[in-house]
Order: sequence, then structure tokens, then C-alpha cells
Amino acid sequence: MKIIGLTGSIGMGKSQIAALLRQKRIPVFDSDAEVHSLLAPTGAAFRTIALLFPDAWDKKHHLIDRRKLGHIVFNDMAERRKLEAVLHPLVDKAQRRFILNARRNGRKTAALDIPLLFETGGERKCDVVFCASAPFFVQKLRVLRRAGMTESGFYKILAGQMPDGLKRRLADAILPTGLGRSHTQRILGKLLKKMGL
Repeated sequence: MKIIGLTGSIGMGKSQIAALLRQKRIPVFDSDAEVHSLLAPTGAAFRTIALLFPDAWDKKHHLIDRRKLGHIVFNDMAERRKLEAVLHPLVDKAQRRFILNARRNGRKTAALDIPLLFETGGERKCDVVFCASAPFFVQKLRVLRRAGMTESGFYKILAGQMPDGLKRRLADAILPTGLGRSHTQRILGKLLKKMGL
């Protein structure tokens, strides 16, 4: 089974590419969705994160306030490492389970959507890496449209991610998302055909 690694910085269009892969019946593991699940009140990381980051724990509603948690970890590298030390092993375990299930179901291909693929060494699990990319002004516009996002918040998130130019150089293929869905779809189709998928 071939494993596609899908990466790209915030606002670069990974979700769009993941949706296109699913349309082609390629199962996609969504790392961000897994993190949300882990932080939910019934999630495996909830109790640990609530105790480690009490300022992000909304005791009244018994929830992790992800906005507050983000503010804490994007302003302090030591706090970010604490969070990653809890979440990354759990996400990695879920990824391995996903790959095993895909193999058992006879899939020829599966994809791992991992924003911090290169930063966490996740490319070692993949046969090929696709990088979603768009011009900076498109990326910024997309991100600033998100509820609660500020310009300073955007730049703090960027500072914690590998620069787009380096991700593009490390990837096996670049999928541009700034020229519309049909353009991205055509390029993805050609890449998959080249891979024999």
C-alpha cells in the first residue's frame, strides 16, 4: 500500500486537497480532527491537558477552550512542547491504527493529512509527500477570514511552522491551491495517474 503524506502551512488548502483525495476513494487521516477528538471531554488527552493547562480549562462547561490553549502555546515554546509531548504520541498511535485498517480493507493507497509533517519527521512514514501551497497574500486572506483570527495570531502560528518555501523543496510534489479548485484537481489527477492510482 502506498502512503501519501499531505502537508502545507496554515491556510494553504490542505483540506481542499484532502476532499479531492476522498472523492477519488482514497482514505485520508485528518490529524487536526484527531487532535480535536483528543481534546474533547471524552478524549484521551482531555484530563492531562486540563491539568497541564488550567487556564485553558473551562470548568463551568467542562471543555478545553482551544482558543485559549492556542494563545498559550503560540506565545511560549516551552508550553507548546508540553502540549506536543502529550498529543503527538496519541496522534501517531491513531495514524498507525488508520494505516493498519486501510491495509486490512485492501486499500492500494491511503493519505495522512499532517500540517507539521516535516517538523515531526512524519515524512518517514510516507512513500510520497504532497505539499499544498498558495501565494502568501491568498494564504493570509484565507486565515484572516477565520473566526477569532488576528494578524498577530496568524504570524505567531506561521513562526511555529516550517516556511512554505522549505516545505516545497522537501516535498515530492507541490499542489498549488491559489488558482481555483479545478486547477488543483487537474494537477492532483496527473500526479495520481503518474503514481498509477
